[in-house]
Order: sequence, then structure tokens, then C-alpha cells
Amino acid sequence: LPLSVSPAADPAVISPQDPTLLIGSSLVATCTVSPDFPLKAEDLYWTLNGRRLPAASYAALGPSTLSVALARLNGSRQQSGDNLVLEKKQLWNLLGFFWFLSLPVPPEKPVNITCWSKNMKDLTCKWAPGTEGETFLHTNYTLKYKRRWYGQDNTCQEYHTAGTYSCHIPKDLALFTPYEIWVEASNRLGVAVSDVVMLDILDVVTTDPPSDVHVSRVGDLEDQLSVRWSSPPALKDFLFQAKYQIQYRVEDSSEWKVVDDVGNQTSCRLAGLRPGTVYFVQVRCNPFSIYGSKKAGIWSDWSNPTAASTPRSERVAGGCDPKGGEQNTTLRRELKQFFGWVKKHAYGCSNLGIKLYDQWRVWLQKSHKTRNQVGKEP
Repeated sequence: LPLSVSPAADPAVISPQDPTLLIGSSLVATCTVSPDFPLKAEDLYWTLNGRRLPAASYAALGPSTLSVALARLNGSRQQSGDNLVLEKKQLWNLLGFFWFLSLPVPPEKPVNITCWSKNMKDLTCKWAPGTEGETFLHTNYTLKYKRRWYGQDNTCQEYHTAGTYSCHIPKDLALFTPYEIWVEASNRLGVAVSDVVMLDILDVVTTDPPSDVHVSRVGDLEDQLSVRWSSPPALKDFLFQAKYQIQYRVEDSSEWKVVDDVGNQTSCRLAGLRPGTVYFVQVRCNPFSIYGSKKAGIWSDWSNPTAASTPRSERVAGGCDPKGGEQNTTLRRELKQFFGWVKKHAYGCSNLGIKLYDQWRVWLQKSHKTRNQVGKEP
């Protein structure tokens, strides 16, 4: 029951100053009025949340001291706590002493423990508090861990590294050994322990983002960009597999498009882009099957954005086709629809779809340039 302590200059003092009680307990509060404010106990009364308490619940302990007894207290239903006030009977000379009565409870066990290891060199874990959170009392959280079959309990020391409820273990971790990890929550009313999580460091590895990300044009193809990158260097000496994702957006947009089917290759072709447009590209890595681990792996952060622009379109606005232009336009439209379907269904980094699409784009651009030159001849 944390008490809002009155300044020394206040005309009265309420005690106890900082009680801590379990829900269902009873409380006796006492208020003593300063001699500088001559009052009689019979001129005072108590209210709780604006409701006057019955006279039978309080008693005069002296000429200027009045107590009140609150039995079987329940948790406060108000976010700011309950408001206990001592008032003077004459409203024109109100004397108020405010006591915010917030009933604490023991902590609930922490939940949702998740952990990850950066390049197999450390371990970071985070968790969530119980549904009641701090419950009006400061709660301490302690992350503990030990090897599953032997070894003593260890206590994590570096807290708040990945958010409010997190802790970082920087070193002295063993590979090929399961760990037991749990979190203890404690306040002045008790201790609660989370469920134990068992994990192997090899199953929760994440890496630095891929390095040396380069984005470049694909010749004169106005709707494509080539993306290349290097594998995370920290894991180059370890036996593992990796898969990658790419996301990209245009310069004036905040919406990213994701390419999921990159696989384990370290290059990819982005197609279907807008001509003459700046694109930002990022890549991330998911290491899995490290030394035969069967876990899915954890995605790294995205790499820093790398920018490149597609070539501008060379089409001439208002240009005219030579004779038979209507037939050529129809054929071009049909080809574009067909290869658009190929591109859509072989999207991402499918070599077959890209090769067919490249051949069609080169033919179309050459054909278009030839028609423009013929149309410009006198």
C-alpha cells in the first residue's frame, strides 16, 4: 500500500507511511492534526472514494487524532488507486488528506521466454511479466540458467539489453549442451518462477546481416535490377546452411515488397520494376542446420539499405508505327501478356523465367528502336 507522503508543512500526518498488505487483509490508518490547526476529532470524518465511511469504522484516539479501520481489503478497481480522505464537517472549511490506497499482490510468474545467440558467441533472452505486471509494487526479475544434466545455477548480469524485460549472457557458454533457463520475479510479497525453457545454443543462432550488398542495373533492361551479397563472415568457418530474403521499395514509398524464394544463393534478379526509378534494397539471412541442428534458425536483422535506379524508358511519346503497326502492336501486347504470366509464376530468382523474360525484353527493345529510327527518316 504505497502512501503518498505529505510535505512537512501539511496540517496533518497519516500513518502508517508505507504499509504492504496482502489482499484480504485489514488496515488501521491514523491521522494526527498539527497543533497549529486546532481541531477536535468529533469535527472530522473519513471518506473512501467520495463515500463517507460509517462512524463505527473509526475512533478518536485523542483531541486531534482520528483512526479508521478498513477490513478485508480488495484490489483497487481504479487505475490511480483508492482515495482515502479525512475531512472537516463544515464544507466551507474543508480539510482534506489524500491517501492513495493501491493494493499490491505477489508477482505472477514471467511468461514467453525467447532466446537467441549472435554468431554462437553469446545468448540474449527476453520475457514478459505476468498479466498483472508490477501490481503497484516494484518487481525484480532475475534470469537464471544452467547446463541440463550438471553444473550449478548461474545468474545473468546484463539486464535491459534488448528491452525492459531482457538479459544478455556475453560468454562462457558451451555448444552441444542443452541449457535450462528460467526467470524469477520477486517483490516484497513473494516470489514467482517461470516455466523452465530448455534449448541448445546451436538451435537459436542468428547472424549479422549479409555484407557487401551491391545493387546494379541489368544492361539496358529498364525494369530489372541485379542484387549480390556475401555470406555472413562470422559463420564462414562453421558447417551450416543459409537461406536469404530480399525486400525492396521505391524511393518515395515506405512499403516494402519481400522476395521469399531466394534460397541459399547469394545473388538475385528483381524484375517487373518501374523504369527510371530509385529502389532501396535490403537482404537478411537465416542460418539453419548448423552442425546438423534440426531447428529452423532465426532471421538476422536487415542489411543497411542499398540504392540503385532502373534505366529510363527510351520510348518516344506520340511515335508512329510503320505500315502494319496495328498487327505488330497486337502481337507485342500478346507477347507481353504471355511473358508477364511467365514472370509472375516464376517470380523471384527462377533462372528459367528470367532467361525467357530477358530474351523477350531484348527483342522488344531492339524492335522498338528500329521502328523509331524508321519513323524519324525523312
